[in-house]
Amino acid sequence: MQSIDEFDYELPEELIAQTPLEQRDHSRLLTLNHQTGELDDRHFYDLIDELQSGDVLVMNNSRVLPARLYGQKAHTHGHVELLLLTQEQGDRWEVLVKPARKLHVDDEIAFGEGQLRAKVIERREEGKFQIEFSYEGIFLEILEQLGQMPLPPYIKAHLDDNDRYQTVYAKENGSSAAPTAGLHFTPELLTKIQQKGIQLAYVTLHVGLGTFRPVVFSDISEHKMHSEFYQLDEANAKLISQAKAEGRRVVAVGTTTIRTLETIASRFDGQVKADSGWTDIFIKPGFEFKVIDAFVTNFHLPKSTLVMLVASFTGKDNILKAYQHAVEMRYRFFSFGDAMFIY
Repeated sequence: MQSIDEFDYELPEELIAQTPLEQRDHSRLLTLNHQTGELDDRHFYDLIDELQSGDVLVMNNSRVLPARLYGQKAHTHGHVELLLLTQEQGDRWEVLVKPARKLHVDDEIAFGEGQLRAKVIERREEGKFQIEFSYEGIFLEILEQLGQMPLPPYIKAHLDDNDRYQTVYAKENGSSAAPTAGLHFTPELLTKIQQKGIQLAYVTLHVGLGTFRPVVFSDISEHKMHSEFYQLDEANAKLISQAKAEGRRVVAVGTTTIRTLETIASRFDGQVKADSGWTDIFIKPGFEFKVIDAFVTNFHLPKSTLVMLVASFTGKDNILKAYQHAVEMRYRFFSFGDAMFIY
């Protein structure tokens, strides 16, 4: 049995970053050699020195939807908060609702000046509902106008610029949370990386709110991951599989990229091929990595599945020592915080 308490650490609340830095790539970068445990304090723009010519840098190009909507029930004018989770069919979505207990099937909700309306189709467990939207025009444009970014619960500050919760290469709409390891990149840094002879490749994994769901079991093997949609096209699969065949490094940006690549490899006997589907892979100590050789990641919540994923690559002692070092050196933590490069 692996206990959840093995993945705990002390974090002073003031180290939880509330706002992004003015310059994305000026965040700090803690490097960790997963074999020796050696640590080094750098800045994110130094990542180019850690990457080698011939590496393939793989990024998640999912784009965060402004998925939090505030509306009123049509008849009672009671306030309702909706969080879009998954588009299920056409204009039908699974959503999370507050307050859930006051919403019933066939209730209607209006948003803004009525540009967007929703009807409750089905009530589900844990505050979830299926609703159907009605509107005139283009849904995503209306959502950009009325919706707010679904920031994690530990961020209390207001976000002035929604683009700062998107990566600069975000393309495919669908995430409920940002793939935050990628928030540190700038177009200029990516250009320099390519000029050094490093190939850029992209996967898509739409990040669900399950990424913030706490592990409630003391035995972590009892935890069930939330399912998320992923996609890898033919051209990017070829870049990655060719690098593996030639012994070049595959460097993942973020845990979502890791989960996508390792899901695909588990389906194709260690090979990376074009694929799409849903994954609920839970990577924890004891997992055998088939694709990635190094990765960029942010600092993660104590006792979270993301700490467990990182520990499965570095070893538990190495990552906990690294986190202790980061706390002592006053690194910034979580979504808008600093980063690690683990190799």
